[in-house]
Amino acid sequence: MTAQNKSSEARIDFPKELLGGVYSNNMVVAHTKEEFIMDFLMLAPPSGTVAARIIISPGHMKRIVKALQENLAKYEENFGKIQAFEMPQGEPTIQ
Repeated sequence: MTAQNKSSEARIDFPKELLGGVYSNNMVVAHTKEEFIMDFLMLAPPSGTVAARIIISPGHMKRIVKALQENLAKYEENFGKIQAFEMPQGEPTIQ
């Protein structure tokens, strides 16, 4: 590793409360000119809860979409094509 690469590395601390992650079975995306807002939901009818809200810039959203597409392609290469299902009907109401 060169000195130039070492200087651009950042130490990432991972808070203990986030180690287990959160489960989400739905997502709502909204945007303004300056940002994208992604609400990850845990829906268990008759109600649901927001598990996480992520707010990002449009440029970062573009990088996330590219990373997701690449990882989805790698997943399907290793484990086979994922069956696409219809989206559930009705819009969730966030309170």
